[in-house]
Amino acid sequence: MSLDLEDNEDDFQPSTSSLYKSKNPTIQEEKPLREEPGVNQYVFGKPKDHWNATYIIFFLLGTNSLLPLNFIITAKHYWMYKLQNCSEDISPEDQGSSDISNFFESYISVASTVPSVLSLIGNFLLVNKVSVNVRILSSLAVMLAVFVVITVLVKVDTSAWTLWFFIITVVCVAVISSAATIFISSIFGLSGSFPIRNSQALISGQAMGGTVSALASVVDLAASSEVTNSALAYFLIGDVFIVLCIVMYLILPKLEYARYYTATLSSNALPSSCLEEEAMAADNPSQLLPNRNYTDKIPPLWIILKKISMLGFCVFYVYFISITIFPAVSSSIESVNKFSGSPWTDKYFTPLTSFLLYNFADWCGRQITAWVQVPGPQSKWLPTMILLRTLFIPVFMLCNFQPRAHIAKVAFAHDVYPMVFIVALGLSNGYLSTLSIIYGPKVTSKELSEAAGVLMMLFMQVGLALGSGFSVLVVHLI
Repeated sequence: MSLDLEDNEDDFQPSTSSLYKSKNPTIQEEKPLREEPGVNQYVFGKPKDHWNATYIIFFLLGTNSLLPLNFIITAKHYWMYKLQNCSEDISPEDQGSSDISNFFESYISVASTVPSVLSLIGNFLLVNKVSVNVRILSSLAVMLAVFVVITVLVKVDTSAWTLWFFIITVVCVAVISSAATIFISSIFGLSGSFPIRNSQALISGQAMGGTVSALASVVDLAASSEVTNSALAYFLIGDVFIVLCIVMYLILPKLEYARYYTATLSSNALPSSCLEEEAMAADNPSQLLPNRNYTDKIPPLWIILKKISMLGFCVFYVYFISITIFPAVSSSIESVNKFSGSPWTDKYFTPLTSFLLYNFADWCGRQITAWVQVPGPQSKWLPTMILLRTLFIPVFMLCNFQPRAHIAKVAFAHDVYPMVFIVALGLSNGYLSTLSIIYGPKVTSKELSEAAGVLMMLFMQVGLALGSGFSVLVVHLI
């Protein structure tokens, strides 16, 4: 990935999730709201990000935002072992008899997305009441505590209380998801004070979280033949990574580069751009002033929704389709040669084809948007391409999903088909969702761009929540 974005930062729009450069004069084409701190003690120029330390910290924090949930999702072999009364030797007939194990991914999807919507709303309400440091550190502490509980349960024999183990796991997923939502929305807000390259680091890191967890899962399966030993080492990696991120965040304010961009604006030393806007507003009372100076004002939601409604739908529908398929459907697609005796068609098939391929393709799709942004925010091709992704649902249903009860026919009876489909799903998810999200704040005036960004995240979470619920229905139909 490129680390040389700082020289051309002013060419890009100020967004915590965007490298989009507007070509349309009707789209917002303004300088960032805050390029320099109001109280500048560095009279001899800006400090440098030595060794790219700040960039690396933001990349790690972005990776951590989804890493705990991805570790839980990709540990399919372990969950099936625990939910089958801690037994690996189970017949195919018995494997299809447990409702909990058959629909586990769907339940996890619901538990990880529905609380996120409520957490996002709560975080929006607490932005001006609770400091960003408190929100970030407390959410990291909660994620670590809950993940430690999951790790400890690995070596506990839960065969006598499988249902309660399932309930505890779902509750843990809901809590981790809520904490992760507060963490990522807060850290994105913090990155808004930094140059755009640090926001790009967050996006890249966030996409990398799934790839890291999938790789760790494959390596862990290869290194250990016993399920609980493998899972223990796997979850310990997640615990260590969360601790690492806490340490990295505590180091961040000690860096001169970070201190420069997080210096607090003084009320009696407003930037010149802010003073100019105050003067403009005096001549034109209808002129909206930046939200940062009017924290008690509620943004005009209806005006914002009229501007971003189509892009909001695009974000919603991209994630609705993706979470409907991944992981509830895709992780239950088995190799047609599963019983050939090869570990690649049995032990490693799901971790490689479902989790690793999807997450890596998603990361690639997001990275492409750093260089290519087509179609544009006004183009009808964007919603058209997103609506065409609906075809992924019947396509995946006709792959070798097991166990099957209602749709007997497997139309795509070759292992290459699910691989191609999962790559297409991941690439389109990463590319189209990132485009839609970064366009949202650009079609509004700059003083409304932050509120527009929050609404785009809300569209995303609603799509994830409804899609995870719909995935249960899709699995039942198969």
